Amino acid sequence: MNYNYRYRLRPSDALEEQLAWTVNTCRQVYNHFLHRLNRTDDTSAYSEQKLLPSLKKWWNDLKHVHSKVLQKVVQRLYDNLSTLRGRKDNGYRVGTLNWKAPGEYRSFTYSQSGFKLKNTSGRTRLWLSKLGEIPLTFHRDLPDDAEIKTVTVKQEPTGKWYAILGVETPDDPPEKPENPERYVGIDVGILKCAHDTDGTAVESLDLSDERERLERAQRDLSRKQHGSENWEKQRRVVAERHAELKTKRRDFLHKLSNYYATEYDFVAVEDLDAKGLVELPGNSRNRAGAAWGTFLRMLEYKCEREGTHFVAVNPRGTTKECASCGVSTEKPLWVREHSCPACGFEADRDANAAWNILSRGIKKRLGAGRSESTSSESHSDSDGLRKSLSDFRTPVETALPVDTSVSAKRVVESGSPTLKREPSGER
Repeated sequence: MNYNYRYRLRPSDALEEQLAWTVNTCRQVYNHFLHRLNRTDDTSAYSEQKLLPSLKKWWNDLKHVHSKVLQKVVQRLYDNLSTLRGRKDNGYRVGTLNWKAPGEYRSFTYSQSGFKLKNTSGRTRLWLSKLGEIPLTFHRDLPDDAEIKTVTVKQEPTGKWYAILGVETPDDPPEKPENPERYVGIDVGILKCAHDTDGTAVESLDLSDERERLERAQRDLSRKQHGSENWEKQRRVVAERHAELKTKRRDFLHKLSNYYATEYDFVAVEDLDAKGLVELPGNSRNRAGAAWGTFLRMLEYKCEREGTHFVAVNPRGTTKECASCGVSTEKPLWVREHSCPACGFEADRDANAAWNILSRGIKKRLGAGRSESTSSESHSDSDGLRKSLSDFRTPVETALPVDTSVSAKRVVESGSPTLKREPSGER
């Protein structure tokens, strides 16, 4: 399996200057090959990479950059081009690749060689070819059998440097259970970050104080003369405020997604077009702050890592449809309770949606089991899922659990295990 580990680098002033110089040189190489791409037909990453040795004969600065780093710069250009063409094929209106100005290109990558982790005087350091040893905060050990495949050095807008180690372990992901026992459907939202079929409702993270500090810093920045020393100092303050928001949000989502991936054998979610939802008019700021896309991506790869079934279902109608009888009922957004006029089933709006998501997820997985081979294993899988479908389809008969509200603050402070305990006085 492949993982990324991120560590804070602590370069000296001289090393920091070298890192910045390397980033800027890679940016110029990127722009050089972008210029060639726009004026030369039938080019490819492989054919352009073969030009690098001859390029070094007249571009002397390139001799001070590791060869693999230069090759990855060219590969990055053509990866960006492939992404652009893919979006165009999917119906998006796209332009062309842009020239990278200073500040827009912030990283470079070593692949396969040119790097090594060293232990010097009891302190872990990252050795990079052409640069030397760089101290780093090694806050998390790598797996014993992990092999480092890539090292990406990146400078954040705050000015801090980080190393992202891409490691590979020989272990395969654990096998997913044929007959899952612990099922959950999750409905994500704005007021509640997640509401699941076990009755747990996790409040959205309150970042109002952080947003207020960010807005104040942005107002101060707007009063500075662009490009001045005071403007640059305040720009870094704004970047720090953005980093605070991002760090707290990602920490919360990591813990929440880890809880669902480790506590359940089967997780069903909505297949949301998070970016499309953010682009809709009205309330886009809160939809962006909810970070649904980030949460679902985290949940998917962690389910794969833990051997948990992950199923994304069509979100259309999950709120309107009754989880008990299937009758659709129109509900404005401000109506927070589901009351079915056909069967009389009443539940929280989000709880009803979560049950529908779980039901669709089991049906989808059951269909996948039928379409696979007709071996005894597939029959066993289908039988178990069919039984689960009959168990979970009628929440009226199975007694829908009472909702338990969990503060987002408790998830952040204590980690995801807090969701296992019922909080007092928060119902």
